[in-house]
Amino acid sequence: MAILPTLHGPADLRGLSEAQLIELAAEIRRTIISTVATTGGHLGSSLGVVELTIALHRILESPRDKIVWDTGHQAYPHKLLTGRYERFGTLRQLGGIGGFPRRSESEHDVFDGGHAGTGLSIAQGLATARDQRHGLERIAVVVGDAALMSGLSFEALNDIGHRRTALLIILNDNEMSISPTVGALSKYLSTIKLSSTWRRSRRTFDDVISRIPVTGGLALELTQRLRASVVNFAQPGRLFEDLGITYIGVVPGHNLRALDRTLRSALELEGPVIVHVRTRKGRGYRPAEADQVGFHGAALPPMTDTYEARTTIASVSGRSREIAMASESISDDAAPPTAVASSAPKPRNYTAYFADELISLARDDRRIVAITAGMPTGTGLNRFQAAHPDRFIDVGIAEQHSMTLATGLAMGGQRPVVAIYSTFLQRAFDQVIHDVCQNDQPVLLAVDRAGLVGEDGTSHQGMFTIPAQRQVPHLVIASPKDEQELRSMVHTALAQDHPFALHYPRDPGFDVPEVTPHPLPIGQGEVLREGDDILVVGFGPIVARGVAAAESLAVEGWSVGVINARYAKPLDRQLILDQARGKRLVVTLEESVVTGGFGSGVLELFEEARLADPVYRDTIVRMIGLPGDRFVDHGSVVDLRRVLRIDAPGIAGQIRETVSTLRIEPRRAAHDPTPA
Repeated sequence: MAILPTLHGPADLRGLSEAQLIELAAEIRRTIISTVATTGGHLGSSLGVVELTIALHRILESPRDKIVWDTGHQAYPHKLLTGRYERFGTLRQLGGIGGFPRRSESEHDVFDGGHAGTGLSIAQGLATARDQRHGLERIAVVVGDAALMSGLSFEALNDIGHRRTALLIILNDNEMSISPTVGALSKYLSTIKLSSTWRRSRRTFDDVISRIPVTGGLALELTQRLRASVVNFAQPGRLFEDLGITYIGVVPGHNLRALDRTLRSALELEGPVIVHVRTRKGRGYRPAEADQVGFHGAALPPMTDTYEARTTIASVSGRSREIAMASESISDDAAPPTAVASSAPKPRNYTAYFADELISLARDDRRIVAITAGMPTGTGLNRFQAAHPDRFIDVGIAEQHSMTLATGLAMGGQRPVVAIYSTFLQRAFDQVIHDVCQNDQPVLLAVDRAGLVGEDGTSHQGMFTIPAQRQVPHLVIASPKDEQELRSMVHTALAQDHPFALHYPRDPGFDVPEVTPHPLPIGQGEVLREGDDILVVGFGPIVARGVAAAESLAVEGWSVGVINARYAKPLDRQLILDQARGKRLVVTLEESVVTGGFGSGVLELFEEARLADPVYRDTIVRMIGLPGDRFVDHGSVVDLRRVLRIDAPGIAGQIRETVSTLRIEPRRAAHDPTPA
């Protein structure tokens, strides 16, 4: 009988035997793999923390005790163990459960995450609040080795150690980037530090030594230095010890018994403790173990929709086989995946076109330097790295540093290009203003994943960047109507001498015919369609949906003009005003929040024009885009655009509603004689 469907919450884990826990781990992996094969999602990271999640939920009493998942893309096992098994098939689908922890879903989800490096600060805040109200709950935070490298994490660690905040930190090391393999002496030292006898004897020893007349203080300092030297020599994690955080590790992260024993003991220690757990990304699914980069993100390589894990639970002398042996064997016994027939190839996405053009330009311009903040594959810069390794920089999860570094490179005569997701660019807003733009340096911000991203949900939708950027002096803001115009805009950005933000979506291109890329005049839009009744002004690839909407309205007798603005800043003011002359309605389109966004810029233009020219005083501006008063949840991009009414039918429908409210009729219909 399957175990996972019978669990109602984490408390049920405490009644399971070791053999049942092993089987449960296999069931969790089967469920995750079969679901993600259909829905997509962060597969590798979740498979790597199955045993760790089971151990934490067996020891801690959630929701009274708090478990914070930094980033949160590894929380699928957590969701399955906290009452969401029945709905897990809706993962990342419209109206289904989210791909990250969401407080609206469960009382066991402490924090709405999605960005790396935030967990330690959240956990410290929870622990500090507990201490101030004299609470008893325990606080744990799981943070990955990459997220630990972010500046926010270091700031939190420094404060946690300084304040001696009682907190359990789990360092999930799945890339072996924190420390080399450690030996028996390191493990022995961890065992000593977890020993209550050692803790009592150390305090007694220090107290006795400090009481020695005259030399007591010096003797105590020397003995403490000696202890620190031994730990520093034999064990990684000295940085944490120096910060005031007790370091324990390295613990095998797929050994349930070792995890249980270590975590229980660590929770008994005073002050902050960090337990270094070594896991394997993609554990239990061979393709994910072999390709940890490809199977990390939401868009996965082809995979089977079924999974078999053959584990043998043997009983020896009335007890189950050693958990370590069984849990370590899951991956080795996993049935090899079969290939999935690939569907018809889709057009290449905007990221690929951007990367290709940048690589090509860098062959002739050695000033070009590409920078990423821990996302070389997602931004396409891994291919730039292969072509120009000496001009590629990955700063890790340090978006703020990437901007200031780029500013320095530009001051030194280089042409830095920072490729970054729109949602992560939010984290470097001050550096964009204070460093890049205040110094007016020619840094190209390649803003990938602009607009709706889809299944990753509220934390990842690229919907807030344009309003933030419009207020910043010196910054040019551009977005292409298609992938070929994107290529020209890369040339444009690198041919001018100011900060330049180039926004493009994660979408596939339109597969338009190839053209020779060339610089486009800054601030110059283009007319795609002439019209007499209504003017549509679009920014970015949504322009194509505007054209489709105009064509559907034309069938109903409306003459609709369409402008491809290209630039949100500076606007092509004269082109827009000229095309709007004589029209009652101007409609702006953007896949961004309308509050303070591109449409707001057009509205500001008309408010100014009304003062000088009476012809515009009856012109109405209708802004169509994303709502500015709420976050956009997860779902496919197609579904979200339909629900938010920014697909072509939705845009046409909103225009119909507007003209109906304004009681505007097509000019052609108004001038036609009334039929007899």
